Amino acid sequence: MRTTMRESNTFLTHTFGRGLEDERYAVERFKSTMDGEIRPVPAAEAKAGSGRKRKRATATRKAVREMRPARDEIIVCTGLRTRDSGVQYWGAYLVWGHMLRR
Repeated sequence: MRTTMRESNTFLTHTFGRGLEDERYAVERFKSTMDGEIRPVPAAEAKAGSGRKRKRATATRKAVREMRPARDEIIVCTGLRTRDSGVQYWGAYLVWGHMLRR
């Protein structure tokens, strides 16, 4: 008898615009909740007492290619210079978990 693996690390990739043509990307992360809401994950703040807020998260093209979302996560990477280039990674639980419940 064959069973499915519940701990598989599958994910969906959606490239938009020109794909990964830029050198640096702005990275935004989102999490889904049990009630189906998708909310942004706040960026980590700078060290206490430094008086500065942390700038937006950025990553190189190589780092973006190696990113893997958690099962309840969406990662959106948009090119800094070329705004119409980028990629979205969707955790498998986001898509299949919510689709199967409905």
